[in-house]
Amino acid sequence: MAFEPIATDQAPAAIGPYSQAVKAGSLVFLSGQIPLDPQRMVLVEGMEAQIRQVFTNLSAVAEAAGGGLDTVVKLTVYLTDLEHFALVNQIMEEYFHPPYPARAAIGVAALPKGATVEMDAIIQLDRSLHPE
Repeated sequence: MAFEPIATDQAPAAIGPYSQAVKAGSLVFLSGQIPLDPQRMVLVEGMEAQIRQVFTNLSAVAEAAGGGLDTVVKLTVYLTDLEHFALVNQIMEEYFHPPYPARAAIGVAALPKGATVEMDAIIQLDRSLHPE
């Protein structure tokens, strides 16, 4: 099976030797997104704004691959302070609806560029979790 790299200028450019996402069959593996504004490549300020920017960035990459947040089957959240876990849940409910994707939340010591949150995801392109 051939792998297809996915890229969009609507999300931050990769800051290392990796793709924004890689498509393998009907699955797309989205690289971790931190809360960088894709136009200025600087972190947005404030925890709520950072969480929302990560979802915006993930959504842009998912859309470039032909999917969207409604096609996310697995989401991983990395937080430098697990005190923000409840806020992630609250905001996540605005972006996702039942049935929710599988998810893991992991406390980490540090993230790239001093970010406080990072998320990666796996999407499945051949069906939506939310059929019309």
